[in-house]
Amino acid sequence: MKPYTKYLSKCLAAFAGVVLLLLVSNLLAFGGTFCGMIAEDYGTFSPARMLDNISAQASPDGIARAAAGQLRDAQIWAVYLDETGKVLWKENAPDEIPDSFSVPDVAAFAKGYLADYPVFIRNTDGGMLVLGYPKGSYTKLPGNYLSTRSVRRLPLFAAAVLAFDLAALFSAYFYSRRKIVRSTEPVIASIEMLGNGKPAALTLRGELAGVAESLNRASQVIARQNQARANWISGVSHDIRTPLSMIMGYAELIANDSAVNGDIRKKAEIIGRQSVQIRELVQDLNLVSQLEYEMQPVQKTTVHMAGLMRTYAADLLNGGLPVQYTVEVKISPAAETATVSCDARLLTRAVNNLVQNSIRHNPGGCDVVLGLGCTADKVMLCVADNGIGLSADKQKELNEKPHYIESADDRLDLRHGLGHVLVRQIVKAHNGTVQIESEEQKGCKVTLTLPRG
Repeated sequence: MKPYTKYLSKCLAAFAGVVLLLLVSNLLAFGGTFCGMIAEDYGTFSPARMLDNISAQASPDGIARAAAGQLRDAQIWAVYLDETGKVLWKENAPDEIPDSFSVPDVAAFAKGYLADYPVFIRNTDGGMLVLGYPKGSYTKLPGNYLSTRSVRRLPLFAAAVLAFDLAALFSAYFYSRRKIVRSTEPVIASIEMLGNGKPAALTLRGELAGVAESLNRASQVIARQNQARANWISGVSHDIRTPLSMIMGYAELIANDSAVNGDIRKKAEIIGRQSVQIRELVQDLNLVSQLEYEMQPVQKTTVHMAGLMRTYAADLLNGGLPVQYTVEVKISPAAETATVSCDARLLTRAVNNLVQNSIRHNPGGCDVVLGLGCTADKVMLCVADNGIGLSADKQKELNEKPHYIESADDRLDLRHGLGHVLVRQIVKAHNGTVQIESEEQKGCKVTLTLPRG
């Protein structure tokens, strides 16, 4: 038996056990309740017991004091009739009980009620003892009877019903188990295929159609992620190749030089710059992949965006920005107090990537403007420059063409850079959107829209 079949068998067996336990519990509860009711109905103050006790202490002349006390304790009244229906004495009897009864009157209340009081009678040597219980205390069913044959057949009938119920329960268990096993076998097989890294295509109808659709989507996602990892490695190799070649070439020149001079120092500076580029590139690759596969924790806090923008601009200027570039911060009055629930480190990284893109693609210099605006529920963060801008094709590529980390298409152009992808991943992690506006030779503007916090 396969493991999942054993699991289903155990689940269904547990279900059957619970049902059986519930059935037994119900029978025990019913039996206990019924026995309690019987014990109460046939206890010390039951009609049968009281008739025995009182009749033994009653006579045409009266009733014993102890018997009268019992009647008061039980809130029961009594009358004693002679053969003609005349009341010889009363004990605790209500006023509406008459002093004499005709034969039809006696016949009427003998098996039922007297003035709405449930009554019980006992014939004695001296007359008839009538005990009356409080109104509503007993329900009498006149004319109820069962034949001896019916009474004898009742246990057999109960046993037959119980046997039928157990057989029906077992049949339902067996049929349900077989149906569930047959229905879930393809699902289990598909899950096992996914667990082994193989694609699965499942087609089911009925109640499990939604499960099949979910599994198929999961298979597509897993296949896409597997391909993305392979493309990621390919992309890393491609993007590292140029700076790494430069590092290796200049390193070789330094190693072969017989003396260190100014040219060597320049080459060493180039090596350093390219090393920094490699480091930043690898960091971007790692961060993009972590965000893509949700391995990068986003530690959100409430951040004043105006302060974040001004702090970033100050750090950028203090870090030695080349003279051909200028940075200006423009914050609308409404945005001065705007806050966003975000990871300040990641959001600063996104802004920096956009600024570095402006610097990298405008080697002759440009003016960079960091803008901040807001609405009632949104904050708009803009990075704009007056540089060479983007062509329509390039904008379309940035907006529509996925990066190789996000794509399973082997024909994808791997020249698509990481910077914009990282920005999109960070903004996506903050439930925001990215919009690019640009024209050739008229600059570029990127707007990050985030929910206001």
